[in-house]
Amino acid sequence: MSRAGAASHAPVMPDLPLLTLSLALILVGLVAITSASVEYAQINYGNTWFHAQRHVMYMMAAGLCALAIYRIPMAFWEDTGWVWLFVALGLLILVLVPGIGREVNGSQRWLPLGPFTLQPSEFAKMAMIIYLAGYMVRREHEVRNQWQGFLKPMAVLFAATLLLMVEPDFGATVIVAGSAFGMLFLAGVKLGHFMVVLAGAVGALLVLVVSEPYRVQRLTAYTDPWADPYNTGFQLTQSLIAYGRGEWFGVGLGNSVQKLFYLPEAHTDFVFSIWAEETGFVGALCVILLYAALIGRILWVGRSAQLAAYAFGAYVCYGVALVFFGQAFVNMGVSSGLLPTKGLTLPFVSYGGTSLIVCCAMLALVLRIDRHVRGQGGRA
Repeated sequence: MSRAGAASHAPVMPDLPLLTLSLALILVGLVAITSASVEYAQINYGNTWFHAQRHVMYMMAAGLCALAIYRIPMAFWEDTGWVWLFVALGLLILVLVPGIGREVNGSQRWLPLGPFTLQPSEFAKMAMIIYLAGYMVRREHEVRNQWQGFLKPMAVLFAATLLLMVEPDFGATVIVAGSAFGMLFLAGVKLGHFMVVLAGAVGALLVLVVSEPYRVQRLTAYTDPWADPYNTGFQLTQSLIAYGRGEWFGVGLGNSVQKLFYLPEAHTDFVFSIWAEETGFVGALCVILLYAALIGRILWVGRSAQLAAYAFGAYVCYGVALVFFGQAFVNMGVSSGLLPTKGLTLPFVSYGGTSLIVCCAMLALVLRIDRHVRGQGGRA
């Protein structure tokens, strides 16, 4: 065999920058979760390393899941996108069934599976990306030129967001809707169609906000959390104290005061606040730059797929980038007082098995798309 022939059949290695950036964020998450949860775990479970040990198990499960997905051709996902959408909708319905879904703090978002729990809203994000990417490839002309091509996926999106709001999970609703609109915009829908539907969606979200008193309280509390620092503004004020204590270089890993039962959800929704307290502005900035680089690299893979005329791969990459960006922006924005308080995990960093597994699964899809684009070996 000639050298050229051997080179054309040589295996394409996974994208090293993507792997490095994601691994760095996962390791940051392990360190941050371990530090933020030790006292909480000791008091509630009698084991200082309870959450750290479980998170290592989640990391192993996420790695195995990502490896399995990386080995599956992208053609499989393109052909079965509607199946995963129905599975996601079925899980979102199942979690609402009394006696099956688990309710925590007034929200019914989890399905107990023995010692583990599944959060269907996380899986719904990935399923929606895969389905929309396939739909926009199959119905490209309709999506770009006709109302029905745009309204059909909006009907599917409405069903998913309605189920998410019943849980209720307002944060996941915003991410799913935002990523779907972003994907459709990048697919080239008519600007007039897009703006009309977007205005309607924003109006619906505003109605949902004012329809529940606790959402109105969250919206008003974040504008001045110090007005009621022991009630509606408690989480945000404690988070801001953590930021302030961090100053430039932090108080040192393990030395956070806010994690000592001052800041609720210190190892989940507000893990970035504890990281900022312990590593300071420099540490927080490093994590932000890691996210910016990761999302930029995913968009670069998507653009490469688009230039290679692989539209499905490009749309999947854009959807994954939008989900990662949206969740990171909202999580950090909430903890810093930029946005109203809502429960959303920080991708790859916050404690939570379903979130980590789904994030790694979506990253594996991007890596598989990159492999196809660089290898140019038929259907991915």
